[in-house]
Amino acid sequence: MREVGLLFLRLGLLGFGGPAAHIALMREEVVRRRGWLSEAEFLDLVGAVNLLPGPNSTELAIHIGLRQAGLPGLLVAGVAFIFPATLLVLGFAWAYVRFGHLPAVLAGWNGAKPVVVAVVALAVLAFGRTAVRARGAWLAAATALALALAGVPELAALLAGGTASLLFYQARPGTAAGVVGLDWLLWYFLKVGSVLYGSGYVLLSFLRGGLVERARLLSESQLLDAVAVGQITPGPVFTTATFVGYLLRGVPGALVATVGIFLPAFVLVGLGGPLVTWLRRTPRARAFLDGVNAAAVALMGLVVVQLGHSALTSVPALVVLLASFGLLSAGVNSAWLIAGGAVAGLLFP
Repeated sequence: MREVGLLFLRLGLLGFGGPAAHIALMREEVVRRRGWLSEAEFLDLVGAVNLLPGPNSTELAIHIGLRQAGLPGLLVAGVAFIFPATLLVLGFAWAYVRFGHLPAVLAGWNGAKPVVVAVVALAVLAFGRTAVRARGAWLAAATALALALAGVPELAALLAGGTASLLFYQARPGTAAGVVGLDWLLWYFLKVGSVLYGSGYVLLSFLRGGLVERARLLSESQLLDAVAVGQITPGPVFTTATFVGYLLRGVPGALVATVGIFLPAFVLVGLGGPLVTWLRRTPRARAFLDGVNAAAVALMGLVVVQLGHSALTSVPALVVLLASFGLLSAGVNSAWLIAGGAVAGLLFP
């Protein structure tokens, strides 16, 4: 239990880069370094959380905690992963309200970006060796990648990949502008956490429709700043809700919004944990999950390209990427590399 808590507390402090980077960091820690799960078992959990609404990397942390230490581990892993990011975002929200702008943290994020790209790329290569081997898995990965490039939402691409694999399997012979109440705020973010699929950009669209256009509680610039803080701080991107809650109702609003958006993840993983075992034991369900896993690897590969496009803007950034890739392959802990990249970005912006 203690090891689970300390691990996810550290990942919550150093987990820059969004869900794909978080998944890559967790894979390094629980598969490569600690051996808690095999590569295939870890991929099954990745595929399962991709089919759930809510913050996928947080749900993956909760799943791992459940596997290692039962229901107490579920709570400890999830809270430890969320807590550091919540405190950081709360601090940035206070500074934003107090001084009218965001603290200068972009330089640190830019320094960490090339390391994050290397971490995710290495994980994608490892996942690919495990998940994308059979012909059905190649078909699933290609289908998901093509749909994602065409602008199809992530969930639809994952389901299409699973279906492509299943069809292949079947074919084989033998086989604050106003005041809002805390109860309203809690209910609103509970709904968001229960139904939202996709990245932080999907969250931006969802919040814009609910809080800017309909409720008129935030301005466009305030919402964009909230999402920016969620992106550039470590830990779950969904801590954007912490920032929004603070803008609307101070510290109580921040806490209520945070609980609201993350609580469904604990409930969904707690109820759906046995589902992964059932999927593996049922042949056709296993074929579908294999396709979802391959599709998830393809989508993570696309994230590597997108991150690389925004991170590799100079020769030093490329040097950092290549050096990080070599050090990671040699077994150096990614957390130290990310921390070093962030410090370098602050010292030499």
